[in-house]
Order: sequence, then structure tokens, then C-alpha cells
Amino acid sequence: MLNALSDKLEGVLGRLKGRGVLTEQHISDAMKEVRFALLEADVHFSVVKSFVADVREKCLGQDVLGSMTPGQQVAGIVQRELARLMGGTQSPLNLSPDDLTVVLMVGLQGSGKTTTTAKLANRLKTQGRRVLMVACDLQRPAAVEQLKTLGRSIDVPVLDPQPAGGDPVAAAKEGLAHANAQRYDVVLFDTAGRLHVDGDLMDQLVQVRDAVQPRETLLVADAMTGQEAVNIATSFHAALGLSGIVLSKLEGDARGGAVLSMRQVTGCPVKFVGVGEKIGALETFHPERMAGRILGMGDMLGLLEKAETAVSREEAEKLARKLKKNDFTLEDFRDQMRQIRKMGSLSDILGMLPGAGKLAQVADAVPDKEINRVEAIINSMTVVERNNHQIINSSRRKRIARGSGTSVQEVNRLLKNFVKGRKMMKTLSGARGKGYKLKQMLPF
Repeated sequence: MLNALSDKLEGVLGRLKGRGVLTEQHISDAMKEVRFALLEADVHFSVVKSFVADVREKCLGQDVLGSMTPGQQVAGIVQRELARLMGGTQSPLNLSPDDLTVVLMVGLQGSGKTTTTAKLANRLKTQGRRVLMVACDLQRPAAVEQLKTLGRSIDVPVLDPQPAGGDPVAAAKEGLAHANAQRYDVVLFDTAGRLHVDGDLMDQLVQVRDAVQPRETLLVADAMTGQEAVNIATSFHAALGLSGIVLSKLEGDARGGAVLSMRQVTGCPVKFVGVGEKIGALETFHPERMAGRILGMGDMLGLLEKAETAVSREEAEKLARKLKKNDFTLEDFRDQMRQIRKMGSLSDILGMLPGAGKLAQVADAVPDKEINRVEAIINSMTVVERNNHQIINSSRRKRIARGSGTSVQEVNRLLKNFVKGRKMMKTLSGARGKGYKLKQMLPF
């Protein structure tokens, strides 16, 4: 996520931190590099111009140059300004406390709008709200069926009030009436998209908006399209008056042009970001946390929130006891690997750790099939073998390799790395603050 931009900005700030004394020329040279990095990341030129000017002014006007740690102070200024650029603070979804909340989902075809609608419905459902999705995309072939399939997968009802090619405005009115009659908490309207912005699309969306009077009008925009996503958001906001934006496919965006430009250019806050294809891969957007991740400072709060959803306190305490006693087994490792999968991709998790940006890029190169292979090897072991890896001799390794469709060499590598990782984890659990090489704990 935003790897290219992150590498460049980390490099610039790293060089400044390495200097004991900073001069005005050092700041000027660094700001030139920052400007080039942002322009290469497809950030809007007006945003780049104002951002660099603001950072330069603050760096030269707050006694930074004469401080004991000038490089650290410059990094702090850049982080705060990046967060401000993206909105400063999180913009929550505007949910009614005691009435039906109407959410209108809009966007171009291919932006991930229907999938994002289901992701948001799933998120609201897990928060204890009764959610209804209404299919208003009646032109695109199979759009209604796609929403129904997603609805079944998350156990959220989908209302399909009109046949294909029907009137989306009538469908929206019927959906709103049904949601009110059945006393749902939230109703999400999945509207029609086009391959590009056009007058007919906007006229239809305006009519649907006027028919349902949404509390939230959210644009789903593809982050990977960069500056084009910003232009699309500007057009939709002018026509509909957006209340927020959901940036889909952020996990594949190496540049960052959309996420950094969107708020400044459109005036609309980014409320959520899509970070994967799984139904749970929708995250609340926190500008200050994103700024920290871009600069390699991590996002420990975000990581803790992910962990809390995947691991209970009892499970965490049980694991801590096992690590302390050196009782961590291959079966425990498999269970932990499954829990980590619930939290998202390995690269995304490592990207939340301070200073682990490079390691996250290494993890990016590890395809899911490698993780599946590790799990297949462990699954091919007996319960006794998983709980006592020391009994796995040569003949057992051959049997495990045959059963998992792998080679003896791959089984040997897993066992070797497991033993090494177990020792490191025991050291880590018993001595806070000791350094360790996280990469060596990966069993791939």
C-alpha cells in the first residue's frame, strides 16, 4: 500500500534525521525531493504546491534548525501536515441514533461499488444493526444477482423490487418504504454505474437521491486510478453533494495520488478504504494513522484493533503462557496463522509495525499459495507430531511431504524455521525491548 511514495519520503526524512545540524539549504533540498515524490505519486499539483509551502514554512519558523533533534522535528511536521492534508481526523458515518439511516452508494462501473456496499452492510451488521440492501442497478447484467449473492454470504437481506431494465427511482421508493415498514436500522441503495461520467447517469442518480433523501451519499472510487479518481469525485460531488468517499482497492495503490488529494480537492472526507477482496476488508479511514504508515512510523492502534477482532483475551493469555513455557507447538502455529489471516494480508499487518515497511514489501512477494502450502504441511502431520515436532524423523517427513503434495526439503525448511522462530518468540515474550529479526520468524 503506497509503497513507492513511502519509500521516497522515508528516504528523504531518513537523510535529514542522520544530520546533527540542519541548515535552511538542507530543508530546501529536502522539500524539492518531497515535491518530486508527491508529483510522481500523482498527487494533484495544487495540493503538492500548498503542502510543500506549508511544511517549509513550519520547518523554518519553529526553531527546528536550532533544536537538538532537528530531523525528528521535521519528520513530525511532515506527518502532521500529511494528516491535515487527508482531513486531519476521522470522519465517522453519520448514523441516526433512533431512526432509519439511508445510505446512497454511487460510483462508476468497475469501481467496486456493489462489493463495497456489501462490505459496509457486513460491517454495520457486526456492530449490531439491522441492515437492508436495495438493488437499484437495474441496467447492468447480473448486477442484482451479484448483490444477492453477496447478501447471502453475509446473511443480509437484499430487496429486488423491480425487474431488469425497470425504473430505479421506483425501486428506490419501494425499498425505502419496505425498510421503514420492517423497521430496519440502515438501508443501503446500490445504484447504477457507467464506464464514465455522463449526463444521463447523473440525472438518474439525482432522481434516486431526491426520492430517498439519504443521510449519507458515499462515492466509491478506485484508488488505483489516481488523479482520475479525484476528477470523478469532483464531478459526482458537484451533481449530488457527496457526504463522503470510499476508496476501494487501496491495497494495490503504490502511488497514493487519490488518498492524498481527495479531501483537499473535493472537500469531501474519505470515510472508508477497501484493503482487499474479502468481505471484511473495509477499514475506517484515519488520516493521522495513514500519515504514520506512509512515513514508516506504523499504525499500532490499527493493528491492535485488528487483533481484538481476531483474537480473544483468553486466547492471547493462553498463547502468552505457552510462549513463556516454550510450549508453543506446530498446532498453535497453525491456529495463529489462521487468526492472522482474519486480520488481513501479511504485508498489510507488517506495514502497521513501525519500521517494518521493507519487511512488508518482502511479505508482498510471498503469495497466498505459500501460506497455504505451510498449512497443508502441518495438516498432513498427526496430532502427536503437531504437538511434538521433535519426533518427526526422516520417514515421517517423507510421509508428510507425500500427504501435503510438497517435498521433503520444504518440510525440513518449515521445521527449521519453526524451531528458530520459537526460540525468538520465547526471548521476545520474556524480555521486553530486546531486538529481534521478524523476517526470520516467517516460515516461508
